[in-house]
Amino acid sequence: MFEEFKNLLIDELQIEADKITPEADLSNDLGINSIELAELVMRCEETFGVDIQDDDIHSFTTVADVVKYLEGNAKK
Repeated sequence: MFEEFKNLLIDELQIEADKITPEADLSNDLGINSIELAELVMRCEETFGVDIQDDDIHSFTTVADVVKYLEGNAKK
């Protein structure tokens, strides 16, 4: 799941692959702003078949947070 999410970050937000680690902070390390996060959430919902609630988005701090959420909720 990490590699799939990493590829999504590379393809959608043109983030350099070597910056994407499980510990990478979405905002501070990867420079993802709130608009980009919203777009990323929509792509994750489409790609992984999940329904991500607004309250859950606030818990996404690192790449690992998102991957863990996707692993627990993905339908595909």
